[in-house]
Amino acid sequence: MPEIIKTESLCFSYDEEEGAQLVLSDIGLSVEAGDFVAVLGHNGSGKSTLAKHFNVILLPTSGAVYVDGMNTADAERLFAIRGTAGMVFQNPDNQIVATVVEEDVAFACENMGVPQAEIRARVDAALEAVGMTEYARHAPHLLSGGQKQRVAIAGVLAMEPKILVMDEPTAMLDPSGRAEVMNAVKKLNREKGLTVVLITHHMDEAAQARRVVVMERGKVVMDGTPEDVFSQVERVRELSLAVPQTVELEYALNAHGANLSLRDLSVEDCAREIMKYLGAD
Repeated sequence: MPEIIKTESLCFSYDEEEGAQLVLSDIGLSVEAGDFVAVLGHNGSGKSTLAKHFNVILLPTSGAVYVDGMNTADAERLFAIRGTAGMVFQNPDNQIVATVVEEDVAFACENMGVPQAEIRARVDAALEAVGMTEYARHAPHLLSGGQKQRVAIAGVLAMEPKILVMDEPTAMLDPSGRAEVMNAVKKLNREKGLTVVLITHHMDEAAQARRVVVMERGKVVMDGTPEDVFSQVERVRELSLAVPQTVELEYALNAHGANLSLRDLSVEDCAREIMKYLGAD
């Protein structure tokens, strides 16, 4: 698949003075169209700063970022890039601006000057995509956290982006709300071919991606499939991160003589591996 996001020697500092400390340092990263990439890292690792470069919230101090072939430093392409890479943040209340769900989803399209008939079709399609059609006439403030975040995602989808950049979208949600959002995102990636970049600190969410990028002190230090990354338990721990509970269990059993693969991310696969080790049918 062609690349849809590319960074070249990306460096960034919030301080413009020469010699200031870099938040991002010499990042060269490529994301293929249609991929689902999770970006991990402890607080201060630079993962959210990186995400903000994909939507031109931030511009490189040096180096370059390309979104669907467009250089983010090109001011004339600002709106085209933001229409290509839609951004969803932690708190859905900060993105919801209307008093009726369908009006909120339509808001960005109206600002873009999309014809009214097309807005109606886009809103309906976006709400259906995130499973919120039945709430179209509801007041957003009466929805659960997970439902609000799905409305926020629908508002971005109505702009018809190619990329969905999500900066810790489940950080403020309970487990049920997190599951709602993740199921909606996986469906969009699988059925619509939407490229997803998910910034998260939840290992179980990262395990559902097709690729995991780990950051430390503004650099990419691990990059691979979830199985490849999380099977390196000691390395992940060195980076002050955890591994999914299934991998943690297998690692603990290995310490007592088992020889499990550390690559079983789902509960079902983990249980099957352990039963096989125990010699059970």
